[in-house]
Amino acid sequence: MSEKWSQDVTDNSDALDLEDGVFTKDDPREVAKSLKRSAEASDRRKTDPYRSAMSMLTFYINRAGKDLDSDQKQVLEDAKDELRKLYDREPQDD
Repeated sequence: MSEKWSQDVTDNSDALDLEDGVFTKDDPREVAKSLKRSAEASDRRKTDPYRSAMSMLTFYINRAGKDLDSDQKQVLEDAKDELRKLYDREPQDD
């Protein structure tokens, strides 16, 4: 297999159709808004849109984390807070 399984999940998620380049954006709010749109548009997700979007973001950070530069990792971590704001969720300890 030429791709890592985690890349395949990111590219071909059964739950979300992700916007191309969503995890390379440099604005945390834009990352969160894109994930929110994808989660709300999906009819294949198995849980609520917030949880689906947060799960995909966390999955990506955890699987790509060692290969992300520190600036991009911070953008994605900040996107978690933006996602919580978009869904009116209280911050939790991650």
